[in-house]
Amino acid sequence: MSESNNPLNVFGDAHHHHDSESTAPPAARKLDLPGVRALLEKSHGREYWRSLEDLAQTDAFQDLMHREFPRYASEWEDGDSRRNFIKLMGASLALAGLTACTRQPAEQITPYVRQPEEVVPGRPLFFATAMPLGASATGLLVESHEGRPTKVEGNPDHPSLGACDVYAQASVLGLYDPDRSQALALEGEIRSWGAFLGAVQQVIAQQKGKRGAGLRILTETVTSPTLANQIRELLVTFPSAKWHQWEPAGAHSSVAGAQLAFGQPVNTVYDLRAADVIVSLDSDFLSSGPGSLRYARDFSARRRVRGEQTEMNRLYVAEPMPTPTGTKADHRMPLRAADVEQFAWSLAAALGADTGGRKGAATPADKWVFPVARDLQKHKGASLVIAGEQQSPAVHALAHAMNAALGNAGKTVLYTEPVEASPVDQVASLYDLVKDLDAGSVDLLLILGGNPAYNAPVELGFRDRLKKAALRVHLSLDEDETSELCHWHLPMTHYLETWSDCRTHDGTVTIMQPLIAPLYAGKSAHEVLTMLTGQLERTSYQIVKDYWATQHTGADFEAWWRKAVHDGVVPDSALPAKSIALHGGWAGSLPPQPASPQGLEVVFRPDPAVYDGRFANNGWLQEWPRPITQLTWDNAAIFSPKTAQEKGVVTTDLVEISYRGYKMRAPVFIQPGHADGAVTVHLGYGRTRAGHVGTRIGFNAYGMRTSSALWQDYGMDVRKAGSDYLLVSVQDYHALDTERHTIEKADIAEYRKNPKVIQENFEQPAPELTLYPGFTYDKYAWGMAIDLTACTGCGACVVACQAENNIAVVGKQEVHHGRHMHWLRVDSYYHGDIANPEIYNQPVPCMQCENAPCELVCPVQATNHSSEGLNDMVYNRCVGTRYCSNNCPYKVRRFNFFLFSDWNTQQFKLQRNPDVTVRSRGVMEKCTYCVQRINKAKIDAEKEDRYVRDGEIQTACQATCPTEAIIFGNINDKNSRVAGMKSEKTNYGLLADLNTRPRTTYLAALRNPNPEMEI
Repeated sequence: MSESNNPLNVFGDAHHHHDSESTAPPAARKLDLPGVRALLEKSHGREYWRSLEDLAQTDAFQDLMHREFPRYASEWEDGDSRRNFIKLMGASLALAGLTACTRQPAEQITPYVRQPEEVVPGRPLFFATAMPLGASATGLLVESHEGRPTKVEGNPDHPSLGACDVYAQASVLGLYDPDRSQALALEGEIRSWGAFLGAVQQVIAQQKGKRGAGLRILTETVTSPTLANQIRELLVTFPSAKWHQWEPAGAHSSVAGAQLAFGQPVNTVYDLRAADVIVSLDSDFLSSGPGSLRYARDFSARRRVRGEQTEMNRLYVAEPMPTPTGTKADHRMPLRAADVEQFAWSLAAALGADTGGRKGAATPADKWVFPVARDLQKHKGASLVIAGEQQSPAVHALAHAMNAALGNAGKTVLYTEPVEASPVDQVASLYDLVKDLDAGSVDLLLILGGNPAYNAPVELGFRDRLKKAALRVHLSLDEDETSELCHWHLPMTHYLETWSDCRTHDGTVTIMQPLIAPLYAGKSAHEVLTMLTGQLERTSYQIVKDYWATQHTGADFEAWWRKAVHDGVVPDSALPAKSIALHGGWAGSLPPQPASPQGLEVVFRPDPAVYDGRFANNGWLQEWPRPITQLTWDNAAIFSPKTAQEKGVVTTDLVEISYRGYKMRAPVFIQPGHADGAVTVHLGYGRTRAGHVGTRIGFNAYGMRTSSALWQDYGMDVRKAGSDYLLVSVQDYHALDTERHTIEKADIAEYRKNPKVIQENFEQPAPELTLYPGFTYDKYAWGMAIDLTACTGCGACVVACQAENNIAVVGKQEVHHGRHMHWLRVDSYYHGDIANPEIYNQPVPCMQCENAPCELVCPVQATNHSSEGLNDMVYNRCVGTRYCSNNCPYKVRRFNFFLFSDWNTQQFKLQRNPDVTVRSRGVMEKCTYCVQRINKAKIDAEKEDRYVRDGEIQTACQATCPTEAIIFGNINDKNSRVAGMKSEKTNYGLLADLNTRPRTTYLAALRNPNPEMEI
């Protein structure tokens, strides 16, 4: 077809013209009407054509069509011809890159009137703070560009040792969330803080005469010393008032287990550096819960095989649902949650621990008991038994008893005073509040954070009972399900907007400092409590500093305060270890073992992404593929293959779940390695007031969670209720042929016998066997090595990469189409029996191939090789042919099929990294080893006339990795860590037989199985 007759050219040249409006073809320039702009910017997928049809009905468009395209005018009245024309027009606009469709709106640049001395445009500043979550906190260094926090990293001076998790990485997006509460409201009507103060002080004045008998405060778990002190002072002023706590994913079992074993609550801290043998009783201690970042770092340090160092620790895991910790196990047993308790009784008895003569019932793990017990006894004082938070108090008490019997106390396990300011039984505390609500004795209920109307145990009917409080006040980041039922809703400051303090897993305190002024004039819990006491209004800064002035007295307080704020750690604040003995006869206080249970076991777990539901409106976390399942944008009822077959269901079927009289529908997901006879459901979904991102996604598992069975119970029944539910998992989207040696693995005994066992398994062509011309990298040759023995598959690297590189969220439907944009993925591989396979994790960024297949096929040289070995992307050259993606054997390139990046929401502009381009539609993008960080370090080094030092550059994925599995650097520097890793005998290249010669290589996954175990 000639170009003049090609209907795709009715708007001119099909290549894009994004640079300026004057370069657009005449017809396209005339079509640049406000209506076209608005409609096309809002159009995606099937709605795209509908918007064009709407546009085609306007008089303006029809006049323009008759004027510019008279040869179509005579056929315009024919419906089929009109529809065909509209489709062709849409295709042309998509290919032509109509200027109105992708142009970023004009922005006004306002200079400083008086620029702060420390602010240099283009040079970020870093400030220490911490992110509290539940009963612990993560120490952070937050990157700030001209007053805008854009990225968080771990604080290396904090007990977390510089590691970071997905929640902290995604918290920056939460700060700028446009759905955050933006005004104080009384029953939905905007009011002022003065109006609230006047209303609440009337009630407080009445309470003074009643000694606070009608005042109730409900919080989540509090670890802030300052906030706890404020609440205690308030209770002194109002001695009849009550403080209640409810944390839906809190440490309910560990508090009760310590009370059972020791007669008092304690905090348990583990030293995994000293542990040779570890038994996990349904504990995902490497990926979730207080201290997990530190534990992952210490655990992986004992598994590194470097040179002649081949000693490894050994891990046994019993759990119902595969976890990141389970993937690192040398021996893993899928067990129902109740069977984990029975296994714990049997193991404790075999170890000679104090069990009151009680033994566990028979379970599939019985064959483990004596080999594991012998292994633990061989390593007395250097072993460890860890109970999972979701296990029963009895399992926690048994873990304490076993550690005592093994002599681990004071060595691998330490006990301190509780990290929580008030370690109460939170279920009992909530019941006490409900009782007072029913009695009509609550005049003022102040809810500081949390969302109990959504996540309280279902049998309490908290939504209805909440309405019995005479005056209800809710302080929260969002107008959520609880705010909807309260009279006053108060906007709360984000942790990056306020001064406060918090403790981490070992008690170490961080002074939290704000990175930005409150975006929506919110108040902190500190400031709201000050209002209640009738004190002079004080800022959070004054409140926190004044408290610590009472804790650190002396003339050096100002210097001490500045150092504590600067470092992000209050010196010597970790809680001291205490010596504590088992409570005699604890096992005899437990009720007798229940009869054989009936029905399926239901297992409740916090969702790896949205946690207890508080992060449901965070698009980064919703789209982040969960570890193991790789699910996005949903929760599911997770079955083992055998149980699913017995129930006649497959993945994407819908089932109706019946449990204790409660019913709900959920999609089915089949997970290899899941325990038979159990179904895992994740909490945190089914929100009704979460925001534009998180509302009405998934099903609400809280709707059948009771206070007597917070984590697991029997009696569930399921029946198929439908099929073809759109459940999106990216597990197989980029599957690589496992026969091509994607995962290299070996047992440590096999490796010791033959260190070449890994490299004998694959073939790599000789360097000269190529048509590419040779090139000498004289100065820098950047490379990466990823240790698969250390990687837990936690996925923090994926979200860190997204935050650093302005990667867009595309939504569930586009992920379903395979169009997710993550530059880095973590693949899961299974080996062995489907009922209990070995599970391996493999992070896959761009391989930065020396012989890059993508570079040869790009017609405009948008992808090319740098003089330092990087496979660069030049975005403004890319015309979107996608040839490079088709030619990439690793499938690590991402294409903007639509305008995924949100250029209109003002808050998101503040969040983005100014050193990285925000890409438009029609552009291919991928990992470049965080080239912006490379260039910054090179500039600094050149100023000082030196080379970049090893470790001076950390890619975003490397910086956040809890286990230090990812190492980046200059492979020309033979003393660099990355060069050392690449020289190891376990080093191999992914799909190396293709002769792509990747700069990213892997160290094989090594395990340390017990030769006495039945494999």
